[in-house]
Amino acid sequence: MRFLAPVLVSFAALSVAAPVAGQRADDQIAPKSVELQRQGEALLSTGKLEQADDALEASLAVDPRNRWSFVALARVAEKQHLFGKAIRMANKAMLLEPNDPDAIAVQGEAMVELGALARAQANLQKLQTICTKGCAQLAQLSAAISRGPSVAAVKPPATPKSN
Repeated sequence: MRFLAPVLVSFAALSVAAPVAGQRADDQIAPKSVELQRQGEALLSTGKLEQADDALEASLAVDPRNRWSFVALARVAEKQHLFGKAIRMANKAMLLEPNDPDAIAVQGEAMVELGALARAQANLQKLQTICTKGCAQLAQLSAAISRGPSVAAVKPPATPKSN
């Protein structure tokens, strides 16, 4: 009877620790997800936006913790002039890593395109605190803010169209 208690305690500890041992660390992304992400980025660089979107979505299906896929999806959405989607994808990347300079810059550029210059300026300030040595994302967002919006600047027709 006196051996039963330590055996039960050790068995309980082993059964609780068993599921944790099989899980990956938070910073370890599935290799297949990284491979699909790289394919998507290559397709994005060649201008094949639909195929890039598909590869990046597949990358996230394999491992939803791949924040680089979210950033790349935000870039694809920005190229497709889907600025709201670009902001959402950048937000998802920043949920995984709040100080990701790529996600902050892409989100800020999409905000500029929608005319939300004050929010883009807040992203620029956040980048300035993160990038102490200066980084490409800082210059990229700064240039986008000084350039101004292109979508929000388009004026609607003066008179509504009639059928």
